[in-house]
Amino acid sequence: MQSEFEGKMDPPLKGIKVLDFGQVYQGPYATYLMAQAGADVIKIEAPTGEPLRQREVRGGSAVFQMGMLNANKRAITLDLKTEKGKQLLRDLVPHMDILLENFTPGVMDRLGVGAASLQKINPRLIYASGTGYGLSGPDKDAMAMDITVQAMSGIMSVTGEDGGPPVRVGPAIADFMGGIHLYSGVMTALYERERTGIGRVVETSMLESVYPTLASSLGAMYDNNGEIPPRPGNRGALNTAPYSVFEAADGHISIFCLKENHWKNLCDAMSKPELAEDSRFATSEGRAQNLELTEQVVTDWSSQLPKDEVFRLLCEHRVPAAPVRTMKEVSTSEHMFARDSLQKLDHPDLGEVTLPTSPLRYQGTPQTKLTASPRLGQHNHEVLAELLGLSADQVDQLHAEGAI
Repeated sequence: MQSEFEGKMDPPLKGIKVLDFGQVYQGPYATYLMAQAGADVIKIEAPTGEPLRQREVRGGSAVFQMGMLNANKRAITLDLKTEKGKQLLRDLVPHMDILLENFTPGVMDRLGVGAASLQKINPRLIYASGTGYGLSGPDKDAMAMDITVQAMSGIMSVTGEDGGPPVRVGPAIADFMGGIHLYSGVMTALYERERTGIGRVVETSMLESVYPTLASSLGAMYDNNGEIPPRPGNRGALNTAPYSVFEAADGHISIFCLKENHWKNLCDAMSKPELAEDSRFATSEGRAQNLELTEQVVTDWSSQLPKDEVFRLLCEHRVPAAPVRTMKEVSTSEHMFARDSLQKLDHPDLGEVTLPTSPLRYQGTPQTKLTASPRLGQHNHEVLAELLGLSADQVDQLHAEGAI
């Protein structure tokens, strides 16, 4: 629904200033959401660049991800291993509302610029820390990557086919779920600060961010007297049918009959209304007991039609379904472009690319237009002049001294 104030309201985080020490996915995605909501996000990197940018320099494909995670930010460099670099950070902190980092626990403290010291300088500062396993607990110092968190959380244990090995979920869900929770934690603390005037430390872990996604699997375990059920593969649950991915003439389509009326509607869509009364298929229990036969009935129908035609028919009949689309197909999605969920960006290195915008919508404010990711230290002069009043010669001297 479009508001009568469309285009007339400032973005909700306008005026909020953020120091972004985020690296790779988790931290940068949290601050990307802030930038898309109107915050002035200043990305801070070591003079060699954060790990994702370093991968780009080595010839990897990270430039695309950098565009997806660091658009609409400004970028400066600070070497926190130098005293002048640390002092520059301390000088910037009074101007900031939020500082966010996703380093290994204790890194900023060991450098002498942890939350306690920086909040003495600026008590209103919200200090946000994203980690793999948290700032406390016996596993806090374990090295965390998306794949290791998927393993530790139990996600890999329930993914794959029955009898097969554990399987990693393809996308970096632990990183991004961690970033989403980190963003929400910061926003909660920002709201509290409006009432108290005092900032606080916010922390989230990737492990704790993804564990709730196992709700269905945990329910199945407890329904099975605490025993772990077999991996269902594409079958969402072994006691519900149809609930899987089915062959189409040109690919695959997912179908989920959660309610009995979904099955009845599916029978109508297949022009087989009599199946809804067939004792083998009339109830969810019957279809689960005749799982192979149920799935064969659906496949015999769906495999004769293009996946988009199956999708159209099932939408008309109100059956939960969706075609299994490739990344290329999604990048041309009419629906996502209509909602401005995808935007085309003329990237200085890649040419025209299609990138996602923020999934958050603020009625009355148009979706923020993406800009290319800043280059390493691109805004050193601009930011240090604007916030600290340094001259071009002073910034050049800092560069010569290795502080930036």
